[in-house]
Amino acid sequence: MDERFNADGLVLSANYEDTMEEAVLPFLETREKRYTVQGADGKPLFCVTYGADAPKGTVLVLHGFTECAEKFAELTYSLVRNGFSVIAYDQRGHGRSWRDDAAKKDISLTHVSDFNEYVQDLESICEVVLKKMPKPWMIFAHSMGGAVTSLFLERHPDVFSRAALCAPMIAADVGSIPRPIVKIMCRCFKLIGMGGKRVFISKPYDGPEDFDTSFATGRERFDWYDGVKQEHEEYWNNGPSYSWTLEAIKVTKWLLKRGEPEKIACPVKLYTAEDDACVLPEPQKQFIGRVKQGEWAFVKGAKHEIFRSEDSVLFPWWHDVLAFLKKGAE
Repeated sequence: MDERFNADGLVLSANYEDTMEEAVLPFLETREKRYTVQGADGKPLFCVTYGADAPKGTVLVLHGFTECAEKFAELTYSLVRNGFSVIAYDQRGHGRSWRDDAAKKDISLTHVSDFNEYVQDLESICEVVLKKMPKPWMIFAHSMGGAVTSLFLERHPDVFSRAALCAPMIAADVGSIPRPIVKIMCRCFKLIGMGGKRVFISKPYDGPEDFDTSFATGRERFDWYDGVKQEHEEYWNNGPSYSWTLEAIKVTKWLLKRGEPEKIACPVKLYTAEDDACVLPEPQKQFIGRVKQGEWAFVKGAKHEIFRSEDSVLFPWWHDVLAFLKKGAE
């Protein structure tokens, strides 16, 4: 057994960067196939797959706001080592996928005109790539990706056999300003043609980020990806546009609309982080409580990015996620 990893294939914090660069990434490169998929309105999306030996199924990994597929390399490695083939892609406006003109001028701006475009992109990925991958099909989604996934599951109940949601954005935490005020403000900016502008409290990416104010508790995991981000301009996403913020607020109403969560047919497990400053916990409970085969779990000691927790939090949480997914492959 490789002593750099735990039993589930997660990287031990000691020598984390060396293990990622010398073992994890080279392994994934030998398994990857890259695609350009036409998403909503024909916009190109960067997509990658990783093949497992004798795969027991496929897990689609969907990142969150300001993230990209590469940020989940450690989890992808673990999934492949545990017998799952993996699909991951950069959502529009993120990473190596399409950006509109506003985001091209400000590479770190995260913008979308309509949240439904994210869902339509996921539909395209499923139609073009997922259908060629081994069944059963499952999905692991974080934050904004969790909101996209939840909307998809409500509209397409029979595509995925299981879904694991990591701190999903059922309702974004907009801070001390009342949500109706934020919604009105963003709508006004959008009406005067400034929907693609960065919200006034946000600044462009300007280099290393601060661990102490981050959404991670695992210092080594934070440092590794922070270094990757600094070296790749396409990963510099940080602040939202007024339009993105408006859409993020509106999505809560869509997700919790009467009768919608009840349409989801597959088992869903939702993980709430104890110290989450990005999304609200109560709407998560409301949502999963209405899913027919919904299960809720509380992750103590975790911030929003549960997958970048310190070993003592990450390892048992991810073991539970794997156990949930493996049940779908039995």
